[in-house]
Amino acid sequence: SPACGVHVFVASLYFALPRPLRRRVEEERQVDPAGLQGRAMELVVGASEATMRSLLSKLGRLLSDEYTLIRGVGVDLQYINDELTTMQSFLRANDGTHGCLMKDWMKQIRDITYDIEDCIDDSGKRIRGLRTSMCCYCLVNGVYEILTAGPRRDIATRLSALKMRAQEISERRDRYGVVNPAEAGAGAARFDVADNQAPGRLQLVTTREPVGVEDLMKEPHKRVTCIVGFGGVGKTAIATALYRTYGEEFSHRAMVTVSQSTDLEAILRIIRDQIKPRTSNHEQQDSSEKKKSLVRRGSSAVMDAIRCRSGSSEQRREIDDLKDDILKHLKRNRYLVLIDDVWSASLLDSIINALPVEEKSIIIVTTRFHDVATAQREADTRKVHRLVEEKSKKLFMQAYNESTSKRKEESSTQATSETEGLFPEEVWKICGGLPLAIITMAGRVACNPGKLHTYWRDVCESIFPEAAANAVVEEITQLTQEQVSRIVSDCYNDMPAEIQTCSLHLSIFPKGYRISRKRLTRRWIAEGIICEKDGLGVDVIAETYFNHLIRRKIIQPVEHNGNGKVKKCVVHDMVLELIVRKASEENFITVVGGNWFMQLPSTKVRRLSIQDSDSKHAKDTEKMNLSHVRSLTIFGSLKKQLPPHSFKFGIVQVLDLEGCKDFKQRHITEICEMCLLKYLSLRKTDTKQLPDNIRKLKSLETLDIRDTEVIELPKAVCQLELLVNILGGDKSTRKALRLPGELTKKMKALQILSGIEIVEGSSELRHLTKLKKLAIYKLETMLKDGSLEALRTSIEYLGGCSLQTLIIDDESSNFVKSLDGLSSPPRFLVALELSGKMINLPKWIKELDVLSKLTLPLTALRTDNLQDLSKLEALFSLTFCFRAKQQDWQTLAIIAENKLYSSGEIMVLDGGFKSLKLLCLSGPLLPLLSFSSKAMPELERLEIRYSMLEGILGAENLAKLKELHLTSNDKKEEDLMTKEIASELGKLRKVDGTSPRIILHQQPISMKSNSG
Repeated sequence: SPACGVHVFVASLYFALPRPLRRRVEEERQVDPAGLQGRAMELVVGASEATMRSLLSKLGRLLSDEYTLIRGVGVDLQYINDELTTMQSFLRANDGTHGCLMKDWMKQIRDITYDIEDCIDDSGKRIRGLRTSMCCYCLVNGVYEILTAGPRRDIATRLSALKMRAQEISERRDRYGVVNPAEAGAGAARFDVADNQAPGRLQLVTTREPVGVEDLMKEPHKRVTCIVGFGGVGKTAIATALYRTYGEEFSHRAMVTVSQSTDLEAILRIIRDQIKPRTSNHEQQDSSEKKKSLVRRGSSAVMDAIRCRSGSSEQRREIDDLKDDILKHLKRNRYLVLIDDVWSASLLDSIINALPVEEKSIIIVTTRFHDVATAQREADTRKVHRLVEEKSKKLFMQAYNESTSKRKEESSTQATSETEGLFPEEVWKICGGLPLAIITMAGRVACNPGKLHTYWRDVCESIFPEAAANAVVEEITQLTQEQVSRIVSDCYNDMPAEIQTCSLHLSIFPKGYRISRKRLTRRWIAEGIICEKDGLGVDVIAETYFNHLIRRKIIQPVEHNGNGKVKKCVVHDMVLELIVRKASEENFITVVGGNWFMQLPSTKVRRLSIQDSDSKHAKDTEKMNLSHVRSLTIFGSLKKQLPPHSFKFGIVQVLDLEGCKDFKQRHITEICEMCLLKYLSLRKTDTKQLPDNIRKLKSLETLDIRDTEVIELPKAVCQLELLVNILGGDKSTRKALRLPGELTKKMKALQILSGIEIVEGSSELRHLTKLKKLAIYKLETMLKDGSLEALRTSIEYLGGCSLQTLIIDDESSNFVKSLDGLSSPPRFLVALELSGKMINLPKWIKELDVLSKLTLPLTALRTDNLQDLSKLEALFSLTFCFRAKQQDWQTLAIIAENKLYSSGEIMVLDGGFKSLKLLCLSGPLLPLLSFSSKAMPELERLEIRYSMLEGILGAENLAKLKELHLTSNDKKEEDLMTKEIASELGKLRKVDGTSPRIILHQQPISMKSNSG
């Protein structure tokens, strides 16, 4: 029967598994009837348990009315291809092991899994369900049968062929003697979510000072300073520390990461964009954000600088224009430029020659090659040596303590003493004093608690068997580049399979790119590599996996949100190179235009990342089989990136165009034909509006249109009932996104609704019971009382459901003030942001026991309010900000009145604020701020942005203060005032004798709250 064909097909997949695994499945099925969907994907890197579950659930719904068909010659061709591939692997396995055979067998299983799901998804697109009333069913059904006969027959043929492939894979494994992976040796341990549920370490000050390189940290005096050493020795960390330490003395600064494939035009464009003054408000705010973090200046700008080029003459003109522009901005100005990871002496010459010779200006260069450094004859060349044993141990223990699951604060001495003896000294001695190897090994040790000394000695010997044979593992001091890579690779392979699969997605991003945590985790979810476990949702599991990668030191945090969570991270070059190589070997991701050479795939492309846009790479893309692409990510420009049919791939599930230039309206029209799309990011593109055809994206779960020109969603969006995240508006300018009135009643799966405007008819939100984040950027000023009441009661109702983050920007302040009347406070809020002219705090705010991040208008900055807020024991971040688009005399009057009410100064009294680590004050006029002797005992960072500041008293009482940021606008009188205040603060000494870093920012004041 037709149904029997499906069962045979499922059985074929089942019997392709090794016999021990089949027995294990049978045992599990006694308890779990769905066990067949369980463990198979542990064996296959690059596919997930969730993907297999999704596949098996789809099989039973397929083509139940199809006839058994005779397979075509394509089956024979596929059989021959698979046979030849396996025979080739067998011949390569001439050392007596079966590693190559097992790897190839796993690849075949993975490929057929993808092919089956492609076939199923394609059938869902080509054959849609019949929807009609019973009265005309017979007539319509007859027409439907005729119109879909061809596609149904074609799909049945493909399924028949896939069935035969599954059978042949099983037979081939037995024929060539492929052993069961469980018999071949134990792999990486399975990841226990319950044991890794501790939240990531909350912090604000990300940077760690380099260990053991004090002699390299002296202030540069020559025009060019070259820091040289091979990969993993810590060059970039040293250069970044120099940039951070001395950068405030320079009026113009720029940082750029260079690689083998980066050309002069791209580099000069990055430098030009960082040193040129901003003119528009929007650009100023963008600049403000960039200056918040040091490393942010040079990394993500790389891809924005890549442009399409037509002809060498045009490129030369472009370079000349860039040189002129740089000269115009840097002439007669002191500047500091950091050029990281230079591979070519001639390229370095070209960059330096493009920068004017100005007195006391500094250029810092890092390179792996001594010849590149010595080519700059007058440069100060600083060679980075390996760490001595004492410093190696210090760095290892520092990294180990960062990665342990314990999250309490403790001194480094105490932490080190507690961990002495937990592992042998070999684990850090074999790293040869190289920082990358040391911290990677520390992450591995920290994530494997309870292992015996003998286990770690075996690990060390397995990494360097040649040293173990001579009993000199502890004496390794001079590691080669290959040996460093061996340590990193071994630590990577130790990770659980599901974590490795997640880490392969890092290869999508270019070298040096600052990867957003939320962007990455949402992509994991959309691609189905995250599944619910132990009763925890996919978003919680994704956060847990991300935190584990941080603990493993595979990714490095470079920026934190105001709540202390990691906002952005980077991947070390050598780690990324390893991940890219593994992703390529597994045909997991194909990278075009990346920093490392990758052969064009000979098989189907599943995930495509385009990181460069020149004509050569465009031609390479045209040669690929792109019909099976399920994930497409493009950086830079859309010009000449892909063939004309690029946006017509039938089974794409993830389309990420964030920051792409040259986006046209025709692109969005083509995108709306991607019926299986789950994740769509058009953030920071030139998208003007969304067409009604967006209703075709029935599977869409995430729609990201932030920082675009889209100001209103079409009514057709209401048909996308699977939408989980709608991200719109502009956080900097508070430009908001209008919603259709029907949306809130139909889209009950929504969990995030961000950047919206509340207008008449859209204030009823109580149906969105799964909503976790609600960000209202604008309230229509003419809203009727009934609409305001509906919004207020909705917020009250949602506060008792799932709501965790609430942001309301109310220019009139009427609605914000009305929130004081809530009868039931939103007790589950972890983040609250209220804007307007509110003076008194809502009475219920003191009952928010889990609130960690709070943003209030500057008009609420009063001593009595601070006293009430000090009782919030979980509060991590507190911000008072001024958001008005222009000077508001009413607001200034309230600030002056608050000052008088607080006896002429704002006092922060003793006690309370037990968890507060960030305090941010932003406004045109800030009154005198005074800290008592035991005020804010945990505060690490104080940010003050102003046009006029009366002063700060008692800053020396902030025992744990690490950084004090002062930001004023560009007016010279305020600039002088800022320097005077900074000079006074620079003299302060805390109780322990140390001083916080004073960081000056000279820019127009940004009225937005702390990022996050």
